[in-house]
Amino acid sequence: MHDPLSAFSAVYTFGPTFRAENSQSRRHLAEFYMVEAEIAFTESLDDLMKVMEDLFKAATEHVFSNCTEDVELFHKHVAPGHREQVDPMLNRKFNVISYTEAIDILKSSSQNFTFSPEWGCDLQTEHEKFLVKHCGNTPVFVVNYPYELKPFYARDNQDHPRHTAAAVDLLVPGVGELCGGSLREERLQLLTQRLSQAGLEDTYAWYLQLREFGSVPHGGFGMGFERYLQCILGLNNIKDAIPFARFSHSCQL
Repeated sequence: MHDPLSAFSAVYTFGPTFRAENSQSRRHLAEFYMVEAEIAFTESLDDLMKVMEDLFKAATEHVFSNCTEDVELFHKHVAPGHREQVDPMLNRKFNVISYTEAIDILKSSSQNFTFSPEWGCDLQTEHEKFLVKHCGNTPVFVVNYPYELKPFYARDNQDHPRHTAAAVDLLVPGVGELCGGSLREERLQLLTQRLSQAGLEDTYAWYLQLREFGSVPHGGFGMGFERYLQCILGLNNIKDAIPFARFSHSCQL
């Protein structure tokens, strides 16, 4: 079994993705489009964050330069003044905080959250939006999440007593999470151990073979395309960012 990352340093896909959870909200679709990138020969979240930030800025500058009439239409009639909120994102370095710092910020705030922020819990949309505002209403990377929150393939930081994974989310104004990624676990022994604990060793035997027969340190992330459009155009509802919105229970036969 061949691992393409052994031959190519940068691999990406762009296509439809299907959401398993039954989410009825302004930021979830049952089917959406996502850019998924994998970067080989990296052992640093800094490398992933640089690609995420450069992708966001380069794509936005391209859209603003080449789709001027469409962008102006949205910024005039749908979200007046939104361009003034997007431009600072393109001119400033994105912030970086750890998950632990994020929880400390949330717990020390006077905000009354619906979901109480505690170390080990997943960040909710209300938490994400608060963190963005706390960081000057500009994009912020949150790194090193609790190990148990992330998929089996996220790289183990092997830090104690708070066990974390080398994972990162990019939070942006008005949306919350835009990108999510991690370094991938290339160490066969640790990967086998985690799959065994989850009872998935047989199911993912093919995945283990990718490590058994050789791999390289690598990482990757995904960026939701409709959420990206929400961010740069100022759309409140993700269903307005796709021509034919498919969401849970919307296609009854």
